[in-house]
Amino acid sequence: MTSSIRALFALLLVAAAAAAAEPLKSPDDGVSQTFTIARFTLENGTGLSDARLRYATYGTLNSARDNAILLPSHYMADSHGYEWLIGPGKALDPARYFLIATELFGNGRSSSPSNTPEPQHGPRFPVTTIRDNVEATRRLLTERFGITHLRAVIGFSMGGQQAFQWAVSHPRFADRIVVTAATARTWPHGIVRLEGQIATIEADPVFKGGDYTAEPTHGVDTFGLVWAAWLFSQQWWRDELWREGAPAGTTFEQALDRFRHDFIPGADANDLILQMRTWERHDVGTTPGFGGDIKRALRAIEAPLLYMPSTTDLYFPLADAEYEAQFIPHVALKPIVSLWGHTAGAASNPADAKFLNQTIAEFLDAPPP
Repeated sequence: MTSSIRALFALLLVAAAAAAAEPLKSPDDGVSQTFTIARFTLENGTGLSDARLRYATYGTLNSARDNAILLPSHYMADSHGYEWLIGPGKALDPARYFLIATELFGNGRSSSPSNTPEPQHGPRFPVTTIRDNVEATRRLLTERFGITHLRAVIGFSMGGQQAFQWAVSHPRFADRIVVTAATARTWPHGIVRLEGQIATIEADPVFKGGDYTAEPTHGVDTFGLVWAAWLFSQQWWRDELWREGAPAGTTFEQALDRFRHDFIPGADANDLILQMRTWERHDVGTTPGFGGDIKRALRAIEAPLLYMPSTTDLYFPLADAEYEAQFIPHVALKPIVSLWGHTAGAASNPADAKFLNQTIAEFLDAPPP
């Protein structure tokens, strides 16, 4: 499967841009590592024993420890999810920055339902929140690297949710915040979408309430097919943009079948559901001290924030971003004008990659407001 096809037909679409990237400067760049917290208490009071946070780094941390940028992962992604931004001539040059790319709980590599032993295996794994992920990452930064301040937090999708949470929970930890294709809250329509996708997995008789002995492939395949309807814009389908990079002669039925069977290859059903539950619960307004008031939380953001919604995103609609932006003090709202829907926020095509890299680079180099 070519890198372009991966970009079209897998949620880990950013691998396409990574495949075309210039060689990175160090053989250690992008190598997966593990940070373990012996006893990590979630915000719901549940404890995780030996909580594991997977991550990778690019570049070198300087002696002042002031060149670090955090790149938190999106839904079911690994630490390679931002390589469309990384490299010489791109927004994030490892010769200049030390980049830390982290992986969300529940992706099958960090602590997840699929890799945690009893009594928290499978459906008994506690629901983790975006704030839980931010806190685990804060401990990684401070305890492993001695980093107490970041140049920026840059996030796409669920990574953007984490970027928003960093801006609210730790308003002076980062100089800049960049959010692409995400919002500060999962608004009710997004929860309806996610509940429908969870239901497709749970309806498979093999699922057995999450205590399956064989992967519920029918449910997972149906999940991928339902997700496909939301991933790109309606015009993307009408204009047959799925043909870009596809092998000659690929039919619509074959393209659709990739979503059905190869959307997130090898993903575990309980992991898929756990991260959707994390997604559903995201709301910076419920951060302690804000009483559920998202407007207050957004007004409390101190760092300059570059907000880049996709104009055709069906997950995080432009109108939701425009609504939130009016409450953020130092916001630059720069929509990505694209037919590529949600995936535009992760550079799924050359035009969007160019716009993202140029806009983010200019934002990072701009003087303080």
